[in-house]
Amino acid sequence: MTIDIEAARAILRANDRGGYTVPTDRLYPFQWNWDSAFVAMGWATFDEERAWRELERLVEGQWDDGMVPHIVFHAPSDDYFPGPDVWRTRHSVPTSGITQPPVFATALRHVFESARGPDAQARAARLYRCALASHDWWDRARDPEGTGLVAILHPWESGMDNSPAWDEAMARLTLQPMTPIRRRDISHIGAEMRPRDEDYHRFIALVDLYAGLGWEPAAMWAASPFKLVDVATNAILHKAEEDLLVLAGQFGSDAERSRIAERMARRAAAFAGLWNQDRRIYQALDLGTGTKVDASTSAGLLPLFAGIPDAHQAAELAAELENWLARAPYPVPSTSPLDPRFEPKRYWRGPVWAVVNFMIAEGFARYEHMALATRIRTATLALMRNGGIAEYFDPTSGEGLGGGQFSWTAAIGLLMTDQSARAQHGL
Repeated sequence: MTIDIEAARAILRANDRGGYTVPTDRLYPFQWNWDSAFVAMGWATFDEERAWRELERLVEGQWDDGMVPHIVFHAPSDDYFPGPDVWRTRHSVPTSGITQPPVFATALRHVFESARGPDAQARAARLYRCALASHDWWDRARDPEGTGLVAILHPWESGMDNSPAWDEAMARLTLQPMTPIRRRDISHIGAEMRPRDEDYHRFIALVDLYAGLGWEPAAMWAASPFKLVDVATNAILHKAEEDLLVLAGQFGSDAERSRIAERMARRAAAFAGLWNQDRRIYQALDLGTGTKVDASTSAGLLPLFAGIPDAHQAAELAAELENWLARAPYPVPSTSPLDPRFEPKRYWRGPVWAVVNFMIAEGFARYEHMALATRIRTATLALMRNGGIAEYFDPTSGEGLGGGQFSWTAAIGLLMTDQSARAQHGL
């Protein structure tokens, strides 16, 4: 299992903008939250200093209340909408006003444990404080009722922007955007691979609503017409809490370790409410209706990454994925091919994403479903070799889609190749 390592490294270097990495030139010209966390792990395979800088530059955008925004606008660009003028946040470094799945602590642990530099302890200690503040923010701002599970208030916060899991809640929105829509994405790649115009109108309507509330978390929670418990966000947060707890063993206090462990216990118990035995997968919960969302997506497999399912549920998830792969042979489609909303080329409604494959493969390996984990990793690297280091891939043909020369895809290629080499040498 390998890719062209030098080509993947060259992509990260080409997308480096001075200590932070843009996802790809022009289409995404800023620093994205969960992209950079995965990219830091890719940098760590060959450039430790750059891995540290990636994380440090990301938290330059962290708010005083602990939130790590989903975009940090380090430098101006006209190639992306919505820019800082639409978000209207008041941070010293311009940022968006919402967040993204918190991969940061997982990336921090990975970079720290692979580090050899003399300043690794000091850098990790500082970044641990940032990660802890972020997780505390998730607990306060997005689970104010103490259920154990956090909610997202915008589809973009899930990272899986126009997943079918959001269709019903978004269709209920009656808000109209006040900001004129000036889409830039479809000038860079085909509209058939991107969200539709009606999706963008709703995305921006929510941004305008929250900007009008000054991005105050309690006011946003009270006013939001879109409030969903996303499986992926909660699974990624739970895995990040697990990694944060390890870091807290070195850099934290007894009180901090207890706080993290208590949150993990509540969340692990609450995840039972997201399991759908009939569908053999975890599904999102719409807090607007109090019901589970009947959409089977790759997000529903990510609790494996966090060690949430029991052995029986892990086996059920493996069997469900095998059903998907009988119809879409390149793992893992972002929406079940059994769902009529499956679109193999449209953003998050079918295509394969390397970062999600990485987490799902790690999850199946955690449950000793080694053949399936290896199959996913091998297929992911094959997609990159044959379809290019693309943003995402068609699960029915393997074709590379979206932006090209994509940073987090390159990073996952480097990470999986490095893992494979280490396994072969018994490391």
